[in-house]
Amino acid sequence: MNGKLIIFSAPSGSGKSTIINYLMQQGLGLAFSISATSRAPRGTEQHGVEYFFLSPEEFRERIAAGEFLEYEEVYPDRFYGTLKAQVERQLEAGQHVVFDVDVVGGCNIKEYYGNRALSLFIQPPSVEELRRRLEGRATDTPEVIQQRIDKAEYELSFAPKFDKVVINDNLEAAQTEALAIIKEFIERQL
Repeated sequence: MNGKLIIFSAPSGSGKSTIINYLMQQGLGLAFSISATSRAPRGTEQHGVEYFFLSPEEFRERIAAGEFLEYEEVYPDRFYGTLKAQVERQLEAGQHVVFDVDVVGGCNIKEYYGNRALSLFIQPPSVEELRRRLEGRATDTPEVIQQRIDKAEYELSFAPKFDKVVINDNLEAAQTEALAIIKEFIERQL
């Protein structure tokens, strides 16, 4: 049996990664889509595990060849994208493929796969709370935090384009809600 696709998008600091990590441990047959990027590996990241690491030139060649389901040039020469062939391999293996992508990529994947895909938008309770969370991480400069807030305001405008919106004002409640939504989607016959 072929798998289904579950798309997550959210502004940075919304709790998306925490919710996804919780869901991955719930025995639902979920597997991450392995994205491609033109950035260098960080820490212990390995090619083909966390990402497929490509040079900006390789990325452009694959874009021109139509190999990406979605992609974005986030910054000059800093690409992220999803290779069609990788997703198809995972679906054919019966995995329910999880995407952690930006809002444009999420909308593109949903459009491509239609009702085989569920798109979930994880929304912070407010922009002010988002700022507090980003500042609490203590990993970014004030300038980077402001860039993330500016981007978040843009991303929040995409929430209505997603199948479901989960507001993360209480992590445990948001995890429970997301789990119920995904279980129902996986069990539904297409």
